[in-house]
Amino acid sequence: MATNKPVEIEELFGDLNPGEGDFKWFVVHTKPRCEKKLAEYSQQYEINYYLPLLDSIRVYKNRKIKFTKPMFPGYVFVKCNQKGKRQLTITGFVAYWLPVQNQRELIDDLKQIYSGRELGVEFVRAEFLGQGTKVEIQKGPFTGLIGYVKDQKNVKEVILQVTLLRQAVSVSARADQIKVIR
Repeated sequence: MATNKPVEIEELFGDLNPGEGDFKWFVVHTKPRCEKKLAEYSQQYEINYYLPLLDSIRVYKNRKIKFTKPMFPGYVFVKCNQKGKRQLTITGFVAYWLPVQNQRELIDDLKQIYSGRELGVEFVRAEFLGQGTKVEIQKGPFTGLIGYVKDQKNVKEVILQVTLLRQAVSVSARADQIKVIR
């Protein structure tokens, strides 16, 4: 009987700081189900990457299996130069590269998600908000996270977005835990 051992990788290899010199942040759109493999190669080539993960539990007959899956399927965030791009492209896991026009915005978005993961937040995939109110969570276990809410008066969740991908995740929150940022 063959068993496939899941690929275990670190979410972040390197840092979430702006690129210096020739190094810039890119979004790599991977071939289907190749996000972890590309991250593994990135680490092998010592290329900085961030692959946010979600915890998932599957039940098979009488046993529970816990594993992680990409928060944004098909995407890995990479900080590299042209040489690094070539090295990752020849792995065969890259479908195409998305250029990042606003490096600071991407880094800020990723830092919010990373700090949420560090706090132990259980993120849920959410709909991207075209417009919303920017808020900061000021009370509770998720203090410090900055995101968006649809309606200030009826807050059930705070949405953290990756604007470049137009994708988002959310965390539960109440109106008394947040403060509007102007």
